[in-house]
Amino acid sequence: MREWLSNIRKTKGLTQKEVSLKCGISRSYYADIERDVRNPKPDTAQAIGEVLGFEWTLFFEKNGRKTRQKFKESA
Repeated sequence: MREWLSNIRKTKGLTQKEVSLKCGISRSYYADIERDVRNPKPDTAQAIGEVLGFEWTLFFEKNGRKTRQKFKESA
């Protein structure tokens, strides 16, 4: 469960339906994101962050540390 997401939404006085409508996604998809059943695509994460007023990259942080994509080094 992404309690932090639910808490931000509730602090703003919004329902899941209101957030989903403002983001252009279904309520069930938003609910799955909030329950941590699904991860949002970057554009969806940006939309949710904009609607709720937080940095969208929070979705891609784990235990307070940003995940990093590892690149193969060129020889």
